[in-house]
Amino acid sequence: MNIYVGNLDFKVNENDLQELFDEYGTVSSAKIISDKFSGRSKGFGFVTMDNDDEAKKAISELNGTVYSNRDLVVNEAKPKRTDSNRF
Repeated sequence: MNIYVGNLDFKVNENDLQELFDEYGTVSSAKIISDKFSGRSKGFGFVTMDNDDEAKKAISELNGTVYSNRDLVVNEAKPKRTDSNRF
């Protein structure tokens, strides 16, 4: 399952994100999204967990919790929107 993690502190890196979710199960990948020009974090990222039960537990337990002085927004990621499915 692909998990969206928002409202991240700009100092949080991919290792931090992986460690946070490792407590709930096996993490396949953790990615912080950064600005393509400045390289600075955009304050959100994605975590992939193969086991849906572990992913759902992580979502329910981490959403709304404080991490690095920020209230996390954690939910199942929606498919990336393209121009063809805007409406």
